[in-house]
Amino acid sequence: MAYTIPKLATPKKVSSKQVLLVASGDLRLSANQTCWAAQKEMEDALTKAVKAAGYEVVRAHPYKKDEKHGFIASQKEGLEVFSKIDPDAKLIVAEAVWQYSHHVLSGLLGHRGPILTVANWSGTWPGLVGMLNLNASLTKAGKPYSTLWSEDFTDKFFTGNLAKWLKTGKITHPTKHVQPLSKVKIPTAEKKLGEALAAELKQNHAIMGIFDEGCMGMYNAIIQDELLNPMGVFKERLSQSALYYETTQVSDREAREVRKWYDKAGIKFITGKNEETDLTEAQILTQCKMYIAAMRIADDFGCDLIGIQYQQGLKDLLPASDLVEGTLNNSDRPPVKSRDGKRTLWPGEPLVHFNEVDECAGLDGLMTYRIHKAMGQPVENTLHDVRWGDADPTGTVKDFVWVLLISGAVPPAHFEGGWKGAKSYRQGAVYFRLGGGTLQGVSKPGEIVWSRIFVEKGKLKMDLGRGAAVKLPDKETQRRLNLTTPEWPIMNLVTYNVSRDQFMARHKANHIQVVYANSAADADKALLAKAAMAQAMGIEVSICGTRKGGKPW
Repeated sequence: MAYTIPKLATPKKVSSKQVLLVASGDLRLSANQTCWAAQKEMEDALTKAVKAAGYEVVRAHPYKKDEKHGFIASQKEGLEVFSKIDPDAKLIVAEAVWQYSHHVLSGLLGHRGPILTVANWSGTWPGLVGMLNLNASLTKAGKPYSTLWSEDFTDKFFTGNLAKWLKTGKITHPTKHVQPLSKVKIPTAEKKLGEALAAELKQNHAIMGIFDEGCMGMYNAIIQDELLNPMGVFKERLSQSALYYETTQVSDREAREVRKWYDKAGIKFITGKNEETDLTEAQILTQCKMYIAAMRIADDFGCDLIGIQYQQGLKDLLPASDLVEGTLNNSDRPPVKSRDGKRTLWPGEPLVHFNEVDECAGLDGLMTYRIHKAMGQPVENTLHDVRWGDADPTGTVKDFVWVLLISGAVPPAHFEGGWKGAKSYRQGAVYFRLGGGTLQGVSKPGEIVWSRIFVEKGKLKMDLGRGAAVKLPDKETQRRLNLTTPEWPIMNLVTYNVSRDQFMARHKANHIQVVYANSAADADKALLAKAAMAQAMGIEVSICGTRKGGKPW
């Protein structure tokens, strides 16, 4: 019997002096069109740098005239592109914008040639955020890659490393700021506390409520159940459709009560009457209903923490959930009654929420909350995007200052003035057709612990470090907001003895977790207790940088 044997196409080979380039984009056409100009500018500068090094950039997929952008905009498209390219060629993934990693991750996993991820050092669009997410996803998948970043692609750091990669197919960056926990002495009190909290979690368990897993292709943000369960943490997989339905069941009266609470708390809503461009009262009231709905569903399933995806699916049904998320993460928030009206849910406490269903941030947030509660430290914590960073041109702060932003889900306890220092702006129509308010403010100065949980080689790992949210002149903070997304909350962060390039070389996520402490000494103790808890849970812990003032651990 004759069988039909499929004939496989032979990808066109490129020369040893040619380098393929791909660009992963958003899933949303409006975002890809809006951001294309910045991507084109970045690619032009990168192409010049590669040419100066004696090589030629060959774009592996074309500019799409009908769609007015040149991004890979879906996993299907990405697989088609990779099926036609030389699998042994040198390959650059160039990112000047936020991108969905799964558009190219599937193709990259089968690519045999050297891979280099590159981002422009700019806050205009989240290119750095996108590249860090792709890096973390490649790390989790066990796929080797090199990575670089630059403001204009002419500096020695970039050109020197680029030349090395083009010649050898590999570059590494020094990470002397990182030390394993085994080299750090944890005082007895903090060690006992961390170990006791780990034992309590394993015995009594915690439920992580997930409103649809895998937001925006963030493969790195999904923790395998096999890694979570032995720690005593279990997933409750919920649906955003259930959150939508429950939102529609909340009464107008209950929504107005939450709205009145916001007014008394002092948050300022920047509203208008045009639903397509303004934040409207109808959008705010729907967000109030979503807040109540989320808490009741969490109560139904006994969740200790929840994460809402919101970027896909829910965005076509409801306003953005950022105001909801920041409110959930705050101890001082509108009271919500159980369905029967007999109980107040989580009175005087946050319901830990992890933005964009980043489960690594969720596990971190749960641990941080329990450590800080036991130590009498501020419990409110949140993830941020590692958006960008710059020197302070005013000279007020001498250290390099990071700009941390997230799309609006920061607890007001972090802001200068608390609720009274908070504003709510409409989320941009590029991402959120139905609007919805952010929870915007400037993070107050203070000592912080930063951290990140990530997956590498099938194991959970955690990086911990110390730093401070710093006070910059109002004009400088506004400059930074204007160069990024002014509707979103900002933290101006200094990391203690972790330089810009050291941080970029090591960090395995687009997100970073931050929490305040009452003093530098308290922050040091909280970091060490958290490290002890993580280690007792089976997480491999590293400490990055130093204490305040350069004091070693």
